[in-house]
Amino acid sequence: MKADYQDLVDEISALLAAPATLENRDFGLIAFGAHDSEDDSAMDPVRTRSILTRKSSPAVRAWFEGFGIARATGPVRIPAAPDAGVFRGRICLPVRHRGVALGYVWLLDTDPGPGDGQLAAAMEVAERIGVLLAGEERAGTDLSREFRAVLTAGRGWQYDMAVGALRTALGGDDRGADGPHAMVCVTPWPGDDPPPVRSLPGAAAVCAVPVAARGEPSAPEAAPEAAASRGAEGAPPGAPAPAGYALAVLVRLRALDTPAPALAAAERLRVAAGAGAAGGVAAPRHGLADLRTAWSEATAAARAARAAPSLGPVAQWSGIGAYRVLTALPPGTAADPSVRELLAPAHAELARTAEAYLDCAGQAGRTASALGIHRQTLYYRLSRVEQLTGLSLSEGEDRLLLHMTLKSARL
Repeated sequence: MKADYQDLVDEISALLAAPATLENRDFGLIAFGAHDSEDDSAMDPVRTRSILTRKSSPAVRAWFEGFGIARATGPVRIPAAPDAGVFRGRICLPVRHRGVALGYVWLLDTDPGPGDGQLAAAMEVAERIGVLLAGEERAGTDLSREFRAVLTAGRGWQYDMAVGALRTALGGDDRGADGPHAMVCVTPWPGDDPPPVRSLPGAAAVCAVPVAARGEPSAPEAAPEAAASRGAEGAPPGAPAPAGYALAVLVRLRALDTPAPALAAAERLRVAAGAGAAGGVAAPRHGLADLRTAWSEATAAARAARAAPSLGPVAQWSGIGAYRVLTALPPGTAADPSVRELLAPAHAELARTAEAYLDCAGQAGRTASALGIHRQTLYYRLSRVEQLTGLSLSEGEDRLLLHMTLKSARL
């Protein structure tokens, strides 16, 4: 598909005798023509940034959109603006399909510029680009729906059918369904609209998944009958609206021991999601057979990253320790009765002290240093913890119960 775009961009460059660039409607770079000019102004800061970072800044985007390019049906000439980093004027060819703006072809304007006949011929090529972009957008929507169907399907034949449909859409080869992948979860995600898969380098599929009231991305149903009663959006008829959404991304890897592309995607999307969002990355796998487990791992890692800042803001399943067990507990699991009073807001300082003490393996010196308090203060607080809970910090079982309950409370 990228080769098709490149051929069409090169065709426009040849028609107008000027290097062209193609961006989607979000100003993400798709393809660009060769730049062999010795004129330094041919690569002004805006053009350089677009090619090197594959996107334009929000300020540049707003400036160009101010000339009405999103509504235009023909070429738009935009004057130079050195203060904005635009040293040369531009010609924008809107890429539309059935009246919808899907992207833009950009060229540097010249004096004299291309004639009306040349521009008309270039717009015909832009229409062909629009057909490609529209088809890719439809395919991305279908793929997103099939991906979400896998992550929300019940067990049994419904799940198997969903995986089969996703496998067909991805292509059953080393570059598609059968190659190494890593599942990524970003939560919370603002809305049910995922970014286009083409905007995420290395992504095979992306979708937004409903989130339960307590903030966990929804898990697949335990029984196939539940999935059979679901509507197209993966929720039972009459079910309450989800509390929010998490983003799921299946990222292609070169090898199982190189998760860097998944970590980079998680960080990029976490930033896009806004303050308070965290990312989780599952253990890499080959193929699609284990997507249910991979999604559980990714969501667990994301929840752990939100609960324990020391793990995040992007955490890997392999590195979340005891949270592997804690995130598997049923939603709404109550704290152990012995620790409930300690978890009250009035005792927040004591709870923090107890958790730090247990994190430091019961070493008083390390704990006092980490909390910035005197040892005697630490001993006093620990005695109060024992009084409130009835647990003995000298007993291994009591310490384990207290530690796990305090960690669980963070979730």
